[in-house]
Amino acid sequence: MNKPLDDLKKLPSIDSLLQQPELTAIDAPHCLKVEAAQEAVDACRKHILQGTSPQGDMIDSIITDTHLRVSKKVQPSLREVINATGTLLHTNLGRAPLSEASLQAMNTIAQSYSNLELNLETGKRGHRYSHIDSLLCRLTGAEAAAVVNNNAGAVLLALTALAQGDEAIVSRGELVEIGGAFRVPDVMEAGGVILREVGTTNKTHLRDYEKAINEKTGLLLKIHTSNYRIVGFTDSVPAAKMVELGKKHEVAVMEDLGSGMLFDLSPFGLPKEPTVKEGVAAGIDVLTFSGDKLLGGPQAGLIVGKKWAIDKIRNHPLARALRIDKLTLAALETTLSHYLDEQQAIDEIPVLRMLNMSAECLEQRSHSFKQRLHQQTKEICTLEVIREDSCVGGGALPITNLPGAAIALSPLTMTPDQLTNFLRCDEHAVVARIQDDRVIINLRTVLESQEDTLINTLVRSLQQKSH
Repeated sequence: MNKPLDDLKKLPSIDSLLQQPELTAIDAPHCLKVEAAQEAVDACRKHILQGTSPQGDMIDSIITDTHLRVSKKVQPSLREVINATGTLLHTNLGRAPLSEASLQAMNTIAQSYSNLELNLETGKRGHRYSHIDSLLCRLTGAEAAAVVNNNAGAVLLALTALAQGDEAIVSRGELVEIGGAFRVPDVMEAGGVILREVGTTNKTHLRDYEKAINEKTGLLLKIHTSNYRIVGFTDSVPAAKMVELGKKHEVAVMEDLGSGMLFDLSPFGLPKEPTVKEGVAAGIDVLTFSGDKLLGGPQAGLIVGKKWAIDKIRNHPLARALRIDKLTLAALETTLSHYLDEQQAIDEIPVLRMLNMSAECLEQRSHSFKQRLHQQTKEICTLEVIREDSCVGGGALPITNLPGAAIALSPLTMTPDQLTNFLRCDEHAVVARIQDDRVIINLRTVLESQEDTLINTLVRSLQQKSH
């Protein structure tokens, strides 16, 4: 008797398989059910040919496999993830989560028409920048403002509009690269701007800039090294000194703040970072910074500065190619509105709440979470609350650690790698870290509203191999 051949003959047709009650009851597009059934039958055929036929009834096994495959196919590719890594601005996880008010603003604008480019008072065509222009100017002291889809776009647009065909003088210590191989020299080249390096990696003086200025100079460019630090024997030129030099030679000054912040974070116990308002007060012509990092808003590139420079930037053809959509505008306007009251910003913007969370508060949350989880998992894992630093991430405050605590979890029925894989692949995906052969759950980046879901997902994942 040839068992593999007999088993192959028992494989159902796709049509007959999809007529099974268990599959007809699935609420999913027919094309996805057909695709899932074909894959399940093909997988079963492969096992038969390899001599590993499914245990039990073959049809039941294929139906179960089809059901699982359909469930995965109907899930959206872009999904909510619980960030248990302790990295606040995790680039792979979408950086800053938005405030509740920002989400509501997006929902309101998304479900209807809006005055995106209509002046309601005059009935004439308006401009999308008008929705955030006055707000950004009020918060920063700038004369004018513009917004594009991200900060890389803001840098490209500003450089192109202000110095295309001319030289931009930059310190060698500020020629940064950020994630995704975004390099300042490459962006300058793409914008038709000629790079003129001055100084050395660790030291650049005002005289270095002045010596480099010539009839081809179009811009003095300062770049805040927000994603790395050079320490030790170093020196750089303050923005105010560069502004004085620019005025002396009638050359515009631009600064890219990278992450950027609207108020001083040092009261949070964080190192002093330059604020946008300080750059504007120093007289810099154009400043660029991100919307989805320390600001705590949606992905956007914010541009503020002198009116003459912002007008050139707004009117450049690239501005339309890089413009933001109505949903981003709605979220950004609401995020910026929080900053009109500093305490409201701290209370409402998730990233600022996470930054402001004390080590004592985090330790208390961790102990409470551990007790709740232990009640359901004491037979399948061990738990311990440990001291654990968090990091800001997203190219911001690179040498700053946020003291706190975390839960270290040692599964007894699987490896840490298996557990983190189960967590990522769960219906409610969780991303955690492995350290010293234990799974680390850091609650600083877990919203309180997510704690119940996180516990249920951990229990479900730990039970995968405990039966």
